[in-house]
Amino acid sequence: MSTSRNATLEAWMAENGYSSNSLADAVNSAVGDLTGKVGGLDGSSVRDWKAGRVRWPKSATRVALEKVTGLPAAALGFVPRGRAPSSALAPPPEDPVERRRFLTAGTALAAATVTASSGSSRRIGTSDVDRLQQRFTEIIASDHRHGGRLGIEQKSLALAGEALALQSSGSASQRVRAYVYACAAAFRSSAMWAAIDGRRFGEAMLHMREAQALAELSADPAIKFRIWSHAGTLYRHMGRPMEAMAANDVARSLSITRRDPLFASLGLARQAAIHGVAGNATAARRSFARAQDAMDRADPRANRPVWMISFYDQAELDSLALTGYLALGDYETAEAHAHRCLAALRPHMQRSKAIATARLACAQLGQEDVGPAVATAMSVSRNAGAHHPRVARMLRSFHTKLRATAPNSPTTRMWNQYVHATWKDSV
Repeated sequence: MSTSRNATLEAWMAENGYSSNSLADAVNSAVGDLTGKVGGLDGSSVRDWKAGRVRWPKSATRVALEKVTGLPAAALGFVPRGRAPSSALAPPPEDPVERRRFLTAGTALAAATVTASSGSSRRIGTSDVDRLQQRFTEIIASDHRHGGRLGIEQKSLALAGEALALQSSGSASQRVRAYVYACAAAFRSSAMWAAIDGRRFGEAMLHMREAQALAELSADPAIKFRIWSHAGTLYRHMGRPMEAMAANDVARSLSITRRDPLFASLGLARQAAIHGVAGNATAARRSFARAQDAMDRADPRANRPVWMISFYDQAELDSLALTGYLALGDYETAEAHAHRCLAALRPHMQRSKAIATARLACAQLGQEDVGPAVATAMSVSRNAGAHHPRVARMLRSFHTKLRATAPNSPTTRMWNQYVHATWKDSV
């Protein structure tokens, strides 16, 4: 039986810098995330795909491939069994849960690509960029309210796909194309952040790689800073401080940190939090002091991207200090920064308020102030305690430490009753 090469897959691999071996490794890892058992593909498996010898991969492999690429298998040139090649962009008859979970964006991108290739062409202009930036502002606002939600990750991924599809829909100046790539990178970095915040670290790593590639195409130093700074946070949450420091150092080495002290401050504050996780108290204190000095020198009137001005201020610096000192076991200093953070938080920062409140409870419990600690923990938003993975994890840790610190206390019994009535299985 004759076979035709899968030129679509080959083009995607070339554009995204994947060799046969590296794509096999990425898919194997994604199979592991989905099934609990790492896949068994090698470079020859991917070469079979490219050669057309395998026209429709097996179910788990296909879902993993779609997770890695962000595209439906049909949009990658694969043909569902029993279908003619001309119907390759039609969805396969099955719709597994994981396919729906990861591929909202891929479907949108495939549809946009079909529309773009139908012969219609137009001039892409600043109004298109303005529209994308408005959607990005909506993503930022949603993140501040909720944070970590899978829906935010999926919407960000879909909007990144729309931005990339726009590149194929018409002609544009080099400047406008760079702006559109920057928008795509921004959306992908928001998907990355939502995955980090939701403790979906495997997905965050995939978004990180794509965001970094798009940021290079945009040549935008601000979005490069955001992505590498997020990478540092990702590794910190994964308990890998050396990689966290290396990624954050990339962000801090960018020219924008020399031009704008506020960017320098954020890089230093996140560096200090990493030092806290690594147990280096002296370096953490020094970096926090430098972060504060840089913030004090920053011009509040400077023109900055919306993602920066919407979250980084004195409250966020104190939140990062709270994180670092809590990790160091310096509970008194952590509590002081927690109170400063909560006093300065802007009203829209609901996600940040819940995280800081949960951390304050942990800092108070670390000082064996059981009554205030329980009162603080009980003030955490019920919605955040039930639905935000990081907050729920902190409250579970608080619950365990409380029972170890004061197992027979009436306050502990009150907390247990509150947990049962409020969150049940969440804590």
